[in-house]
Amino acid sequence: MEIAELKAKAAQIRMDLLTMIHRAKTGHTGGSLSNTDILTALYYEIMRIDPQRPDWAARDRFVASKGHSVESLWCVLADRGFFPKAELETFSQFGTRLIGHPNNKVPGIEMNTGALGHGLAIAVGMALAAHRGGEDYRVYCLMGDGEQAEGSVWEAAMAGAHYGLDRLVGIIDRNRLQISGSTEDVMGLEPLEAKWSAFGWHVVQIDGNDMDALLQALREAPQAAGRPTLVLADTVKGKGVSFAENQAKWHHHVPSDEQLAQALEELRAEQARHMQKTGGGAR
Repeated sequence: MEIAELKAKAAQIRMDLLTMIHRAKTGHTGGSLSNTDILTALYYEIMRIDPQRPDWAARDRFVASKGHSVESLWCVLADRGFFPKAELETFSQFGTRLIGHPNNKVPGIEMNTGALGHGLAIAVGMALAAHRGGEDYRVYCLMGDGEQAEGSVWEAAMAGAHYGLDRLVGIIDRNRLQISGSTEDVMGLEPLEAKWSAFGWHVVQIDGNDMDALLQALREAPQAAGRPTLVLADTVKGKGVSFAENQAKWHHHVPSDEQLAQALEELRAEQARHMQKTGGGAR
């Protein structure tokens, strides 16, 4: 896909997740909006996957360690064809598969996640299995920045470097806000790049809402043989919705009817701008 198409797709995913959250009257809105560009880059351009064969042995693996921001992931998986898009209407309803955290009863989900700090350890195990088995699939793990306060993240980081897992790519959605406020007020993380480097990872810091930068960083990983890669993706919480951007209250907040209408109007305009560059219409 062209860059403009990927940006238009990200706008559509944002519209889908907002509509889903509004319908369900629950959801983690801000973090799902901030990580949408990351997921779009991975699932539409970077990862080796086959929605018709979700258990394909050679597939790349994705672990959503920040499992509470599952709404964008559900929308991407549905759009890619892992399950029918109509199922998004059941999100957080009684008996649904689409609960508020990744659920491995759904095709495309490798592990149940959401207890923060566990995802990277799982990803390390997957990458170690590939390393020892001579397999060439990659393992991607998306973490939140508030999650970096969990000690298990750093135990897994040590293990990834110790075993030289250069097909392991960690990504931090660095939007600087968590449920209780600024990450730097709750538990200061800086200098975050230096910390990951000190743990033996090759670190690339980028604008995580810039599709070009995301694609370049993810395509070039690993950039150092024998070392895992950490993409430190600086993002905006609530990205794409003017009144939600950089607002801590939108960590877990449901748009009203009026707010949904305004957000969809903004995102449709953004999508149209990108599609004009491709000569196509909105998808």
